[in-house]
Amino acid sequence: MAVTLGLVAFLEAQPGKGNDVAAFLRSGREIVEHEPGTATWYAFKVDESTYGIFDTFETEDAREAQLNGEIPQALGKVGPDLLAADPDIRRVEILAVK
Repeated sequence: MAVTLGLVAFLEAQPGKGNDVAAFLRSGREIVEHEPGTATWYAFKVDESTYGIFDTFETEDAREAQLNGEIPQALGKVGPDLLAADPDIRRVEILAVK
């Protein structure tokens, strides 16, 4: 089966909380290691206040599992303290992969 589905989430840190958001994202790697349906998972930094997650999946069930999984739950707990706004989460379709 091919990886054709993805999620991209942009997180805007509250002023002075960028390092905390980065630490939260780094800790997320351990969580997704236990998610068999997640094909790839990336945490990234755009600038001092903008961070994100990009992950890919082979099935819609796997993508839904991620949306309802541990990382969104953990983000729901720390989000009010770390984020300036709700995460901008988008479903994407993978058109090409190398």
